[in-house]
Amino acid sequence: MKRVVITGAGTVNALGLSVAETFDAFREGRSGITALDFRDVDRLSIRIGGQIHNWEPEAHFNRQQIVLYDRFTQFTLLAARQAVEQSGLDFRGKYGLESGVVLGTAAGGVNTWDDNYRTVYEEGKNRVHPFVVPKLMNNAAASHVGMEYSLRGPTFTVATACASSNHAMGLAFQMVRSGMAPAMITGGSEAMLCFGGIKAWEGLRVMSKDACRPFSANRNGMVQGEGAAVFVFEEMKHAKARGAEILAEVVGFAMTSDASDIVMPSMQGAERAITGALKDAGLNPEQIGYINAHGTGTAANDKTECAAVAHAFGPHADRLMMSSTKSMHGHLIGGTGAVELLACILALREGVIAPTIGYEEPDPECALDIVPNVAREAKVDAVLSNAFAFGGLNAVLALRKV
Repeated sequence: MKRVVITGAGTVNALGLSVAETFDAFREGRSGITALDFRDVDRLSIRIGGQIHNWEPEAHFNRQQIVLYDRFTQFTLLAARQAVEQSGLDFRGKYGLESGVVLGTAAGGVNTWDDNYRTVYEEGKNRVHPFVVPKLMNNAAASHVGMEYSLRGPTFTVATACASSNHAMGLAFQMVRSGMAPAMITGGSEAMLCFGGIKAWEGLRVMSKDACRPFSANRNGMVQGEGAAVFVFEEMKHAKARGAEILAEVVGFAMTSDASDIVMPSMQGAERAITGALKDAGLNPEQIGYINAHGTGTAANDKTECAAVAHAFGPHADRLMMSSTKSMHGHLIGGTGAVELLACILALREGVIAPTIGYEEPDPECALDIVPNVAREAKVDAVLSNAFAFGGLNAVLALRKV
C-alpha cells in the first residue's frame, strides 16, 4: 500500500479567498457569517449565512466560461488552481493520463436551477439557455477541473449530503493508496445561498436566525455557508522525489451507514465510522490530539456526536480537543468537510487549534473540550475530521503530521 500525502490546498469561502486568509480567520476566531444579500432575501425568514460577498466571476473567467460555470463550479476551479499551483505538480504526459478528480457536492448548480425556474415559472418564458443542463449537473465542477488540467483518470462527483466532501476525499485517498492513480484532485464545493436554496432548507426548521453556536446549550440551529476547498493528494514517494512541500499525510478513512432514519443521526453509526478510521490508519485513540467535529449547532447532531466520541475514545475523550469551524464559515453542506480539512492541516502544521466560536452556555450532554471561542496553541501529531449526513451516511478521515 502506498502512502498518501497532501501537497496542495486551495479554498474560497466566507472567511477568505485563499488558504492563508482562512487560516488567519481560524487563528482569530473570526466569523464569516453575515446578512445574506441576494434577490428576494426579504421573503425569507432565514437571512444570515456564510456568504461570499462581492464575488466577481469576471476576475477569474472569460465570458464563454461564465456561461458554462455555475457559482459552485467557479468556486471549485479557483480553489483547484490554488491547490495545483501550490503542489507544483506537472500533469502533462503519463501523470495526467492516470490522475483524476473526485469532488463532493450535495446539490450542484442550485443557482442555475433557481435562475431558470424564475425564467420559466415567474417570467413565463418558454425557452432556457442550451447550457442549463451541463451548468447545473453535479459533476460539472469535477469535469471542468479535469478538463483544465487534462486529467484522464478517474473523474466523478460524490453526493452524500453533508458528508459528500469527506466521502470524495476518502475515495481519492483509497485510489492513490491502492495505486489506481498517482495523484488525485479532491475536495468539495457548494453554493446553495440563493432564494430557492434557503427556502427549501427553511422547511426543515433546523436553521438559526441569529448565529451558529455548536455545543452551546443555547444553540438554536445551523447556519449555511458556501464555497469550496480543493486538495492535491499524491503518492508520498513521488512527492518527496520531486521535492514537494508536504502539508500532511492522509492515513485512514472509514464510512458507515446508520440505516435507521433519513434525518436523525445514530450514535452507533458515527462511532463505527470513528473507530473504523482509527483502525484503517493504524492509530490508537490516545494518538489523536484533535477532532474537527461535524458540529452543526443542532441539538440532535451535537449530542449524538459528543456521545459517539465519548464511546469511541473512552477515558481519552476528556483529553481530546474538538471544535466546529462551522461556527465561523457556516455549513457548506456537501462542501463543508473540505473546508474543515483546512483546520486539520492548520493544527498539524502550525499547532493552532481553530475554536468553536459563539459558545455561551455549557451543555452537560456536550461535556468535551470544544475549544470555546479562542484558538489554542497545542502540539498534535494526528487528527480526525468527522462528517455525518442526512440519510445516516458517515465519513471520517484521519491525518498525521509528516
